[in-house]
Order: sequence, then structure tokens, then C-alpha cells
Amino acid sequence: MRVIRSKEFTADKAWGAIDVANMNGITTRLHWTNEPYQWHVNDGEEVFAVLDGVVDMHVRDSGREYSVVLSTGDVFFAEVGCEHVALPRCEARILVVEHQGSV
Repeated sequence: MRVIRSKEFTADKAWGAIDVANMNGITTRLHWTNEPYQWHVNDGEEVFAVLDGVVDMHVRDSGREYSVVLSTGDVFFAEVGCEHVALPRCEARILVVEHQGSV
């Protein structure tokens, strides 16, 4: 058994993470950040759950860009091929579930 107090978690650098679980190649990681990530497309599907903070998620689709505000408790699902970038408004803690080794 393991309990992780997500609101207490910080990292030495933006997007630092701790591994929560690896279930047959699907990883669950808790990230801490206060800086944007990078535009990317994951190797597979991705679940992105905001545990603390506010994140502007920008998505590019069919040549246009749009964004959605994700608040504490919100979940974003990126299908295969979904180009996106997360921009936290301040400190944020995010649970990410994706294929091991994904960007």
C-alpha cells in the first residue's frame, strides 16, 4: 500500500514527477510544475487530471488552435494524434496516465 499526498508534492524542476504505478506499460505519474510544457503528440492516448491548480490546455486540430481551462478536478483526454501543450497559470499538480516512455 502507498499513499501520496499530492498537495504536498513538489519537484526540483518544472514537470518533475514521481511514479505512482506502472501497470503493464501504462504509467501513472504525479507531476509538479509552474512552467509550460512543450507542444507534443503522445505515442498513445493520455489522461491528464489536474489535482491542484489551474492549467490552460492548448490543442491544435485541423490547422486551428484552441484552448480550454482545466481547474482542480478536471480531466483532459488526448486521443492518439492530438497535438497539445499544458500552460499552468501558477503551481499545478497533475496526474498523467499514458504509455511508458511517452513524451
